[in-house]
Amino acid sequence: MTRSIPSSLGRKMIVLGAIAFGFANAHAAYPDRPIRIIVPIAPGSVTDVILRKASQLLSEELGQPIIIDNKPGGAGIIGAEACAKAMPADGYVVCAIYHATTSFNPMFYDRLPYDPDHDFAPITRLFFLTEGIAASSGIGVKSFADLTRYVKSNPDKVSFGTLGDQSVQQLMIGWMNKRLNSQIIGVAYKGGGPIATAIAANEIQLGQMGIGNFIAMKDAGKLNILTVNSQRRSPLLPDVPTMDELGLDGFDTRSWWGLAAPKGTPAEAVNRLHAAFKKVFENTSFKTFLQTQYVEESITSPAEFQTFIRQDRTKAQSLVKLYKN
Repeated sequence: MTRSIPSSLGRKMIVLGAIAFGFANAHAAYPDRPIRIIVPIAPGSVTDVILRKASQLLSEELGQPIIIDNKPGGAGIIGAEACAKAMPADGYVVCAIYHATTSFNPMFYDRLPYDPDHDFAPITRLFFLTEGIAASSGIGVKSFADLTRYVKSNPDKVSFGTLGDQSVQQLMIGWMNKRLNSQIIGVAYKGGGPIATAIAANEIQLGQMGIGNFIAMKDAGKLNILTVNSQRRSPLLPDVPTMDELGLDGFDTRSWWGLAAPKGTPAEAVNRLHAAFKKVFENTSFKTFLQTQYVEESITSPAEFQTFIRQDRTKAQSLVKLYKN
């Protein structure tokens, strides 16, 4: 003989089942709406170009639109603050972070509007930049030796593009001034693209950013790339020496970019995003594209990225002690 379930109990079971089914569907559906990536640098800069290209493939992988939201300025602080305070932390707002965000800004600023150690959930390191020093063609400098002579003849007439008074580029100026006995001054811009444009127009004379920012202006004859800050020469710039080849050691840093989410973002969202970015950045055709931007793909797990961030902070501390003006 079968026994019927009391109607009140049956209704409760149906409601509980519906709730459980809803939770399961919500969990399985991520992402079910567009994802916004905050990029703390100006449109047209190398990282912006790369993430816009990646967003097309990511949209296909995740099944949702990817929106690039540029918030440049302040050595990445404006974008980092926007990311840290983006609520709810549900995986629909993430941010590009770089060496300034977590390594150098804590060394330069006593107070930041975000906590670099606790406000972010690391997702993955994305790539290392191949950087180089570029000089305006307007000053007739084609090599670092030329630059040395020019600076010594014009010690107070050379300016250098930076991402702010408290930035890695400002450290580079300190390093160069000590090495060349010069008085190079920094001029702040909101990204590598604007810096390259300013060098090409001879509004400023020098800059060090990702090489990809400079190539179009180099090809147009408006600036010269004097050296690359990498372990070996770029196969795309075989005639440009490395800093080590020129005996310009002592500024040991590699510029990197990665992806993070606001603290509290569910692990499921972090892992899904990591898997999607990993698939895109390891795609053969996309890696070829990265090479044209003079960057090196360097995907990590979230845990590996967290460890790397801690180690990079230690290197930043050493550089700041040596070269901060």
